[in-house]
Amino acid sequence: MPPAVLEVERVAKSYGQVVACQDVSFIVAPGELFGLAGSGGAGKTTTVRLVLGVLAPDAGEVRYGGEPVTLSTRRRFGYLPEERGLYPRMRVLDQLVYLAELHGLTTNEAHKAAEIWLARLGLRARRGDQVQRLGLADRQRVQLAAALVHDPEVLVLDEPFAGLDPAGAALLGDVLAERAAAGSPVLFTSRQLDLVERLCDRVGILQNGHMVASGTVDELSAGSRLELLVEAPDAPPGWADAVPGVEVLEVHNGRTRLHLRNGVDDQAVLSAALATGPVREFTRLRPTLAQLYRDVVRGD
Repeated sequence: MPPAVLEVERVAKSYGQVVACQDVSFIVAPGELFGLAGSGGAGKTTTVRLVLGVLAPDAGEVRYGGEPVTLSTRRRFGYLPEERGLYPRMRVLDQLVYLAELHGLTTNEAHKAAEIWLARLGLRARRGDQVQRLGLADRQRVQLAAALVHDPEVLVLDEPFAGLDPAGAALLGDVLAERAAAGSPVLFTSRQLDLVERLCDRVGILQNGHMVASGTVDELSAGSRLELLVEAPDAPPGWADAVPGVEVLEVHNGRTRLHLRNGVDDQAVLSAALATGPVREFTRLRPTLAQLYRDVVRGD
């Protein structure tokens, strides 16, 4: 069965008086990388557990291919939990084979798939080692292999980059991109906003259990504060102060970074800069996801 759309519609979960998530909705299309960003306690892990059926929602529904997610559906999902779930005394290869068999592969199919992923993730030399003898980065790679060994249609990963070294993080990014390119919906959570921005097609920002923003980075930055970087080497100090609605944020080596208030025409800034002499650079600065996140959680 080809991958389909993963839909999360208005899910909610509370623990007594504590609201873990409320009215959270998003979709992950086939071939799309969707990142859930937020601080600790924002509701990311609860949302992921609701998607996987580890928790039952108090309200709302999770659907895959237009149908509610069931135990049979979840067998076609690959899951990497934030709290890693490997058996410490089990050998790496045996563990992957066992987990693949739980997802319906025959023993021969499970062995073949396990060997493929051990090679892909640089773990072939550790195939006979107990998990407890591996370093943190290698344990993370084994956990990723466990999520992929049964060739899932959907990939759901909770803080997959936590604990990885730079080489492991780069490898994981490549694997996620490959799965998306093959048509799978890929959902992952992360506090590392630079990785979310670099890898994801769309982003959802959670705060206090609520989805406070969702879309591409370009969509999220639409309407955000406009900044300009202007390099005018002959401009005297304070040249931009006379332009109404402009705030000088930084001046360094002839380059001035400016904030324009809503409604201010950037061409007025360009005219003021040209009046001082040549202008070598005039660039609109797109806010990073980290900056957008700070603005969203502040309510700007």
